[in-house]
Amino acid sequence: MLPLEGFTVIDLSRALAGPYCTTMLADFGANVIKVESCAGGDPSRSWPPFDHDGRSLYYDSVNRNKRSLTVDFYSEEGTETLEHLLAQADVLVENFKFGTLAAMGFGPARLSELNPSLLHVAINAYGETGPLHNLPGLDQVIQAASGLTSVTGPAGGPGYRVGLPIIDIVSGMNAAFGVVTALLGKARGVATEKVSTSLFESALALSVFQGQQAISMGEVPVAQGNSHPSIAPYGAYETSTESLVVAVSTTKHWLAFVEILNCREWVQDDRFATSAARARNRDALDEAITAALSAKSAEEWIVAFRSSGIPSGPINNYKQAFDSEQAKALGIIQTALRSDGSSISVVRSPLSRDGELAAVRMAAPDLGEHTDEILHEMGIAQKMLVAAGAKKAEELR
Repeated sequence: MLPLEGFTVIDLSRALAGPYCTTMLADFGANVIKVESCAGGDPSRSWPPFDHDGRSLYYDSVNRNKRSLTVDFYSEEGTETLEHLLAQADVLVENFKFGTLAAMGFGPARLSELNPSLLHVAINAYGETGPLHNLPGLDQVIQAASGLTSVTGPAGGPGYRVGLPIIDIVSGMNAAFGVVTALLGKARGVATEKVSTSLFESALALSVFQGQQAISMGEVPVAQGNSHPSIAPYGAYETSTESLVVAVSTTKHWLAFVEILNCREWVQDDRFATSAARARNRDALDEAITAALSAKSAEEWIVAFRSSGIPSGPINNYKQAFDSEQAKALGIIQTALRSDGSSISVVRSPLSRDGELAAVRMAAPDLGEHTDEILHEMGIAQKMLVAAGAKKAEELR
């Protein structure tokens, strides 16, 4: 029995933020029904990268443990099917542009009429108020608008996007947290009709201490390349082989660090004597550290740092990361079967319960793969037949 078993989630979302949310819910047992247009379905099904069979790995990465049902959103039958689904569901998740759901005929009043206990979860670009609330927006656009781009990239250079769609992912996480919070509150007598978040709000909330610096001090944080914005030494450094990352964030680690580098004189150097001084004199310190690290390989330094409890490690690419002994020990990659019998290895949920890993029970579904199954399971097919028969009888009269 999984924690969210028994809860039905109607997933109208596409691309990444919404599907990431519903995947988190599905991983822990929610019955997630991915409702897609019969005219192509989720657009991410056609986005690269593709596997050798032409399947979208973008889509596969965030749609495990779900079932797919297709409808024609613009037909009377499609509308009726969606109404029946919503009437029996616990949660509706959508990431349409603000106002789109209402334009489809499913505004707040209609949702309440269909199912007074339904939780509506909305993810949009800029929020539900303000001058930009009607605009669409994608991850990189919001990274730029929120300030994230301005603190990412080489020091003194142009801003960079983060190397993955971090705002979509975090927005999905926030939405999933909102779902679980609302469901827990409901069980305790605290009712919630709607949970909403946006890419812009999620991005601003990610700013943490750098955002706080701008708010409290009026100071604009800038990109620091591969160095931590407020702690030194903390970043990427070259060695006699490849680069490594080392994080020296406490006095204990600093004393061990200078001992390992055989640079004990730095403790008495006014430029490096305190954490604040090291941050102020980061450039001089980084230059001295790079010179010291050139004496040995990255692997040798990492062994020495880790033996003293100093966080450090290599700069892996994704293949190296997933091939690492640590990733293998964690069972982070699991294999699931597709409807055609082929298999796919995907990343599991990062959460465990009582030491038990969250399972990848199903691969991402083919478009409409479970349509008939879901319609019969929820009694919708029979209801539609009865309604069609009644309508025909009325026409004959």
